[in-house]
Amino acid sequence: MRHRNSGRKLGRTSSHRKAMLRNLAAALLTHGRISTTTAKAKEVRGVVEPLICLSRKDDLHSRREAYRVLGDHKLVKRLFAEIGPLFKDMDKGGYTRVVSLALPRKGDSAPLSVIELLRGSHYDALKASGKDESKGSASDKAGESGKTLAKAKSPSAPRAVKDESRSSKVMDSRPKNTPRKMEG
Repeated sequence: MRHRNSGRKLGRTSSHRKAMLRNLAAALLTHGRISTTTAKAKEVRGVVEPLICLSRKDDLHSRREAYRVLGDHKLVKRLFAEIGPLFKDMDKGGYTRVVSLALPRKGDSAPLSVIELLRGSHYDALKASGKDESKGSASDKAGESGKTLAKAKSPSAPRAVKDESRSSKVMDSRPKNTPRKMEG
């Protein structure tokens, strides 16, 4: 029985799992959005969200705690200077979003998801357009986040349309259940 055993093992030893989750957290904080399996995406939330809570305080102890997880001074500096202020006005938690992708991974058919920082893409779009966050209605802001969601759900490569008239298979004239004769 797994009483009081929280978290997923992800088929790895504890040290490998810890290193993998740290690397995924660093990638998410660097790029703002990463694509991974659904189980890993849900687990990395438990690493990234406390880091963003630490970055909202912005004191020396918080920086040292974040460095203990990330192990990169440049990334800690970016976390406290750029990412933390985006979430200053939010309540605790809910800084990330996990969106399931439509197609599973080729090879092992594992379910894929995109995990992204909620405010990152929205604020990047605002900064690029030069608009102030306070301008515009709430529906405009919801529309922009909806665009981000739609982009995450669409697969990166267009699907090929199968043309039935150009099929290269030759139809066998015998009924399906009759065995083939061995030539010999």
